[in-house]
Amino acid sequence: MTVEFWFLIGAALVFWMQAGFAMVETGFTRAKNAGNIIMKNLMDFCIGTVVFSLLGYTLMMGEDTLFGLVGLPNLDLWTGFKDFIASPADGSFTGASTFVFNLVFCATTATIVSGAMAERTKFSAYCIYSAVISLLVYPIEAHWIWGGGWLSRMGFHDYAGSCAIHMVGGIAALVGAIFLGPRLGKYVKDKDGKVRKVNAIPGHSITLGALGVFILWLGWYGYNGAAAASASELASIFLTTTIAPSVATVVTMLFTWARNGKPDVSMCLNASLAGLVGITAGCDATPATSATARSLSTTWRTW
Repeated sequence: MTVEFWFLIGAALVFWMQAGFAMVETGFTRAKNAGNIIMKNLMDFCIGTVVFSLLGYTLMMGEDTLFGLVGLPNLDLWTGFKDFIASPADGSFTGASTFVFNLVFCATTATIVSGAMAERTKFSAYCIYSAVISLLVYPIEAHWIWGGGWLSRMGFHDYAGSCAIHMVGGIAALVGAIFLGPRLGKYVKDKDGKVRKVNAIPGHSITLGALGVFILWLGWYGYNGAAAASASELASIFLTTTIAPSVATVVTMLFTWARNGKPDVSMCLNASLAGLVGITAGCDATPATSATARSLSTTWRTW
């Protein structure tokens, strides 16, 4: 009961990260687009809940089929609700707690894409994307890792989702950004199409962006640590989840200070998030030295 209680608290912290994403994206974009950004983050969770409960969850966690590619769809959530919320005889988590936990992770995957396509995405089109990634994309690839699929059989280790969530969300964001192209006014080109000038498009509130990063950092303790089976494992996860973003932020502060003559606030905030992402996969099995190395590697690639 105690472990499952923390599991659900962790899920609540991951849900709270939706607010962090909304604040980061809103703060780093122009004020005129604030409403669009907030609605997209809200719909990621609400649309995601509808489609994940209808089909996505069982594609992810259902009985393995098709050589480890997908779970067998069923309607247990709707047709066998009493069994779904009952505690299993083996003492494992209830279906309800497992569903909620995977749902908030699914919503996080969808939300990652919002920032990459900010200020140039039609809201109706984004709603369609949000439904598709929560209904099919995330459930199927997460089944490979956490649902008993082919990657898990090979011993693939992704404790909290660097691959299942951040890499998949990042690839979807990259594809979307390529299709959409840059924001209007970002680049000035000559008559031959060669870029002659790159214009900065600053966000309207660094304060909101910073608030969002702090919210995300707090939520990340639940994100990485919710599945911990003991207090010592949880403490170790908290430790690495603190060291990695801290190192990334300090290094970025020094780098931007040396390069530009003063620290860059927005780059430091992004470095904190890069450090958190970098430690997510191995947060349960990584010592402090490796957490530092992972943080530096991820930060360097971000630059």
